[in-house]
Amino acid sequence: MTLFDRAASSLLLFFTQAHPMLRVICFFIAWVGCWLPIAIPIALAINWHPPKPLAAAQKLPLLASLYLIAPLLLWGIAGVEGGSFSTYGLPPNPVVLVSLGLGFGLAVISLVVIFGIEWALGWISWQQSNWRQLKSVWLPTLLLGLWIGGTEELIFRGFVLNSLMGGGFKEASAVSAEMLVKPTATLWVAAAISSLIFAVLHLVWEIRETLPQIPGLWLMGMVLVLARLCEVGDLGLAWGLHAGWIWGLASIDAAGLIKYTGKASVWITGLAGKPLAGAVGILCLLATAAVLWIMELNLLASVGEKFY
Repeated sequence: MTLFDRAASSLLLFFTQAHPMLRVICFFIAWVGCWLPIAIPIALAINWHPPKPLAAAQKLPLLASLYLIAPLLLWGIAGVEGGSFSTYGLPPNPVVLVSLGLGFGLAVISLVVIFGIEWALGWISWQQSNWRQLKSVWLPTLLLGLWIGGTEELIFRGFVLNSLMGGGFKEASAVSAEMLVKPTATLWVAAAISSLIFAVLHLVWEIRETLPQIPGLWLMGMVLVLARLCEVGDLGLAWGLHAGWIWGLASIDAAGLIKYTGKASVWITGLAGKPLAGAVGILCLLATAAVLWIMELNLLASVGEKFY
């Protein structure tokens, strides 16, 4: 047996037998360890000195390098375990793209409804003179949303959730139909923990603006877990929702399409103009969860008939 074979065998043994939380922690340590040799030269090049807040132009190259590494690392882990991205919810199936489109559309509709209600109540005003700027920002923000959304879903609703459940999402129950009809406590505990990790890690980039968004980010993570459950383990719907929210909010922000009138408390509209830091954003997520739950009930009905 070669040195590489022995190392691969040891790594496989660790990942299959390690405590779920230790497995997750080791992944993030390895991720940061692989990223630092790239991040340090980038930080020097853009003249960023932690803990100084990052400007938007400074954040993008650091984020890009970080999010390029994660899929490669997960691909390596899946390969060592004898699996693939399918294990984490991204099978090479066109149906995933259909679900991606459905989730994206649902996310955009939810934003249209929420901002439409705010406009009708006089809480925001549309900056009509800035609509032309949307032409130059919609495509970059779309690509950014698809990339960030896909990467984060692969990590948090894919690898992390699988690991905390002690195995693959679909393999966590002997019969996937039974898991759907009778969701286990393990699933919801894993969902809560993975969503908390997802929320807290957003503090890495900006503490002051992100801290009020932590409850909203946690709820967003739970909604995206529900989206994966609706797809019986696939991430297409969750990816679409995540990407759609990023695209919509980033496009509105970059083009300066709305202005808050101050007629409603920031605790309602969102602190610092961040919907997830206010009641409106929470209601948007709850409404989305309600739609997903209806989809889930329909799925349960069809699966239940076959199961019983």
